[in-house]
Amino acid sequence: MRSELEVADIFRRHDHAYRVAHDGHLGRVERRVMSAIELCRTAALGGHVEACEDCAHARVCYNSCRNRHCPKCQSATRERWLADRQADLLPVPYFHVVFTVPAEVTEIAFHNKAVVYAILFDAVAATLKTIAADPRHLGGEIGFLAILHTWGQALTHHPHIHCLVPGGALSPDGRWLSCRPRFFLPIHVLSRLFRRLFLERLQAAYAAGRLRFSGTLDGLGQAHAFAAAIRQLRRKNWIVYAKPPFGSPEQVLAYLGRYTHRVAIANSRLVSADETSVTFRWRDYRHGNAPRLMSLDPHEFIRRFLLHCLPDGFHRIRHYGFLANGCRRTRLAIIRQLLVAMKLAPTAAAGETTRPLPRFDPTVCPCCGGILRITATLPRWRTGPPRPQPDTS
Repeated sequence: MRSELEVADIFRRHDHAYRVAHDGHLGRVERRVMSAIELCRTAALGGHVEACEDCAHARVCYNSCRNRHCPKCQSATRERWLADRQADLLPVPYFHVVFTVPAEVTEIAFHNKAVVYAILFDAVAATLKTIAADPRHLGGEIGFLAILHTWGQALTHHPHIHCLVPGGALSPDGRWLSCRPRFFLPIHVLSRLFRRLFLERLQAAYAAGRLRFSGTLDGLGQAHAFAAAIRQLRRKNWIVYAKPPFGSPEQVLAYLGRYTHRVAIANSRLVSADETSVTFRWRDYRHGNAPRLMSLDPHEFIRRFLLHCLPDGFHRIRHYGFLANGCRRTRLAIIRQLLVAMKLAPTAAAGETTRPLPRFDPTVCPCCGGILRITATLPRWRTGPPRPQPDTS
């Protein structure tokens, strides 16, 4: 039996009561996420029996829900994605740049996730491309990977974008332009342009009638109130920060493994749960990244988790510049040749820059290393698992 606490355990215990209490506020996406996490790797989804050809080992494997919000379904997806990205790495320093938005924008984003998250990606991409193309800075085309996170350590709504950027650019005349050592682009310039571009796009979305407001933001439906809110946002400092460059391609892959397929909270952060509270670990960034424990009412924990459900079809990992899907292979081959010609990379770097990633093989027996074969299949339940009934006593 499993000994570790999981988000699924909390959902199963409090699912019925939460759905009843919040019936009018739960959308289709949130309901589907809850059901998927509850049923993940249970008999409800079916499965199969595996047996080893060389020893007596056998096991029952239930199917995964494959929902991108499920804490248990990201490891295999992450391994495959990382193996694909390994071939894209360049032998240059990589920078980690983070774009955040003020709390007022966070509230608007909560009511308009698809629109505002798309604006966030668009403004970040335009900011990096514009500043990098300026001859006063790099003067060329950069490539980068952008990853949307919507949570803080306490599961509050905090949309921000992490960018992984190779330290250099392709010039218009086909040369490779390296960044200065340990310096990518001026942060204050990025911050100001990001603020302007984001607010311009937000105003355009408002003028086109694409934004909706309710509750405490209902007043923003009035044009004068929205204009006043934009003026206030222009006066604020928007936080953009860059971390020191990574030391090796292996460190870049380690970073990607931590950030790309992360969900709002991993099962490993859960400490305890009962009928009255859920306790989990978090880090207090405002006080030196100190580790702390937080306890929430189960319904509040579920509410915070569901804040981070993404709209259907929304891509939270995107590629830009010379890393864009349409031109990545061609541009990377050119850049590798330039790096070798400039003696910025050994000739071997044109082929492989890192050791191949170890891949988990589910067909290998954990006892003897033999081959596991499927000996039987387990059908799905025709109906969902029995749900707890409310106490009528």
